[in-house]
Amino acid sequence: MPEAGETVTPINQARSKLSEAVRDVKNALADRDDVVVDMREAHRMRLELLASELAPVFADVPSDIDYFDFALSSGLQPRLWIDAVSHVAMGRDRRTYRFVKDTRLGRVVLAESQDMKIVGDQVTRYLAERLIERQRLMEGGIEPVERPTPQASSEVEPKPQTADGPTRGRTILGGFGLVLLGALVGLGVSAALFWDRLVPLIESLKL
Repeated sequence: MPEAGETVTPINQARSKLSEAVRDVKNALADRDDVVVDMREAHRMRLELLASELAPVFADVPSDIDYFDFALSSGLQPRLWIDAVSHVAMGRDRRTYRFVKDTRLGRVVLAESQDMKIVGDQVTRYLAERLIERQRLMEGGIEPVERPTPQASSEVEPKPQTADGPTRGRTILGGFGLVLLGALVGLGVSAALFWDRLVPLIESLKL
């Protein structure tokens, strides 16, 4: 039993406070979801405007070229895909268009502006570059790089001497000299080693 002076909170009242807290959390989540949905819809709407602006350009691309996407993806961050490696997305301010391309070295920003026409022009130029690259690959028309023509000189460069000329003669003489020098050194060393034996032999020959 409760002691004197204690305040007893009914269980039903505690449950009602929990219900109110759950309801407040749900409302907060709903508000946050509404913000996310509004951001996503705002991004998608602006990208749809850009896609409408580029629709004539997309229509001019030959139908036999299938490596362009021209698709607007859904999701948390909608994107207008140009091909498998490039797309246009909106910045955090919901107003800036960012045309980016994924490369082996990372993501490269090709254009970034709040002006839709500027980004549209860069997308158009990108399409033109890709079409030209494809045409050159199909035709095999990779032009060789022109090397600069060496300037004529009035000085006559000496011709390198072959092994049949004086160079060969000097090589033979040099080899013979090395052999002769080695023989003399060997004879001198032998004489020094056997000098004690040579002296009695020379004296006996004198007698």
